[in-house]
Amino acid sequence: METNIEQIYSEALSDIEAASDEKSVKTLSTHYLGRKGFVTQYLKNISSLPEAERPLAGKRANEMKRGLDGAITQRLAVLAAEAEASDPGIDVTLPGRQAEAGSFHPITRITTEICEIFTRLGFSVVEGPEVESDYYNFEALNIPKHHPARDMQDTFYISPETVLRTHTSPTQPRVMEKSEPPVRIIAPGKVYRCDSDLTHTAMFHQVEGLYVDKKVSFGDLKGVLTSFIHQMFDPGISLRFRPSFFPFTEPSAEVDIKCVICRGKGCRVCSHTGWLEILGSGMVHPAVLENVGYDTDKVSGFAFGMGVERITMLKYGVDDIRKYFENDIRFLRQF
Repeated sequence: METNIEQIYSEALSDIEAASDEKSVKTLSTHYLGRKGFVTQYLKNISSLPEAERPLAGKRANEMKRGLDGAITQRLAVLAAEAEASDPGIDVTLPGRQAEAGSFHPITRITTEICEIFTRLGFSVVEGPEVESDYYNFEALNIPKHHPARDMQDTFYISPETVLRTHTSPTQPRVMEKSEPPVRIIAPGKVYRCDSDLTHTAMFHQVEGLYVDKKVSFGDLKGVLTSFIHQMFDPGISLRFRPSFFPFTEPSAEVDIKCVICRGKGCRVCSHTGWLEILGSGMVHPAVLENVGYDTDKVSGFAFGMGVERITMLKYGVDDIRKYFENDIRFLRQF
């Protein structure tokens, strides 16, 4: 019996060494070490040997089993290495796959550009909460209870005293309450109003600006906004200030620029007037300064606000504001 198992062991090693693929090696493993394999059967028959021979026979059988296990593992590793060396796994004749790279959304691009321009002009960027109190969104900005801006069709009310902010202006009194003049800030962010059409959405983006210091004049306001518009659009573009009304500024002015599409000749975009409204501005109303504890005999200031979507539409020639939020990759790839 001992001669027989030695012969089986020698043949098994030869067969494993000669195996040419993984399948053949696994077949041999089952043939010799499986439940019905030669080595397994030998171990089962040890009990039929004389009692004195059993320990030695069992020891030798276990040594052979471990030897075959090692030989099988080693042969599989050799075959795997040979296969990897002969097949690199890469077909260099195939066309390459272009890696898809994302980019900034056009609204993000323009918001960043606006912030960079005003930062160069000496303004700091600040942010405020989107869920705002009635006080900061309206009353601190000289918008009394009866003002039309409080109408439910314009404002999303969470509770009687809490709203989704309708502009980023509430950031201004929040900053002024905690800071002494001079204050020179811009406040970009999302705002919410009950409105939706070709040129309006219920959620959109604004950038508000504020400068308060001694002897700030309307001339300073015009200089800052003229510099901004020339940097954003074209150094040769014309602009004009039209009298307007905002409850938190007095005097107030709308700022128009020569149509960037027709260059002032008149087209559908500018309603054939040659001008496009770009932002609102004015000198900070004394009531707003008094609400934050500033002495209106010593300081004055100006404020302005602009819709980022509108500037982006003019910058890129987009005719429908809703395209910014449809996530159409064909549209976004253009930017």
